[in-house]
Amino acid sequence: MNLPQEQIDNIIDLALAEDISHGDVTTEALIPPDLQGKASILVKASGILAGSEVAKRVFLKVNPLLKVEVLIQDGAEVKPGDIVATISGSVVSILKAERVALNFLQRLSGIASQTAQYVAKTQGFVVNITDTRKTTPSLRLLEKYAVRLGGGQNHRFHLGDGILIKDNHLAALRALGMSLKDIIAKAKQNAPHGLKVEVEVNTIQEALDATEAGADIIMLDNMSPDEMRRIVSLVSGRVKIEASGGITLANVRASAMAGVDTISIGALTHSSKALDISLELEPQTFKLL
Repeated sequence: MNLPQEQIDNIIDLALAEDISHGDVTTEALIPPDLQGKASILVKASGILAGSEVAKRVFLKVNPLLKVEVLIQDGAEVKPGDIVATISGSVVSILKAERVALNFLQRLSGIASQTAQYVAKTQGFVVNITDTRKTTPSLRLLEKYAVRLGGGQNHRFHLGDGILIKDNHLAALRALGMSLKDIIAKAKQNAPHGLKVEVEVNTIQEALDATEAGADIIMLDNMSPDEMRRIVSLVSGRVKIEASGGITLANVRASAMAGVDTISIGALTHSSKALDISLELEPQTFKLL
């Protein structure tokens, strides 16, 4: 998954404007502007690294004269004590960029690490672990990138990516007298060419009805593994089956064992714990120009 540099730069610019558009009064008041030195980005917890090149870009945005050497590439397994990168040059610039760079690195590495845990739990089954649109505003591209690094797949990037008929769509249209069959038929008739039609279902009967109506994918919302297994036995081969809602590390394997094709998990992006990563200055390298 290639990250478009212009879009990433825009995200970084917003983050830097949020943090240092009014300056760094502490650093500027205390640190000599001509102090040079080196810093290392250190891992303090085991996980999957994501965002190293984004962090590098942050430092170079603050000061293009900084020398940033990335030592561990995105997607690699890391452990406490690993050095992700070193930064050399103006200590003032390093300190100004530190928090924003670490925010990206910790957030994205946390998502990649948690995704990897879900993928590991389903090892041995032919099932995709995917994210959702429950992402941090403006960070969707990066967060979905992190999911991929953790071994997961991406669901829709935006509302134009596919037709997904959810509970509120159904409620609105049923209030107008339309049946599930009518709703799916209308969606398929009006869908842009090439887009699949997916519909959320809450019961075994709805799953059967949606399959008979010609849905390409049915999303089993908050169903038990037994319900999933029953639906798979009835419609497998005629429609793709996605499990969603209430999926945790404790029950994701049971969902995979039910035979679904995809398991979508909002928690990959909305509830991942940041991976503990810090920046440490190396005072022995300091010198005044």
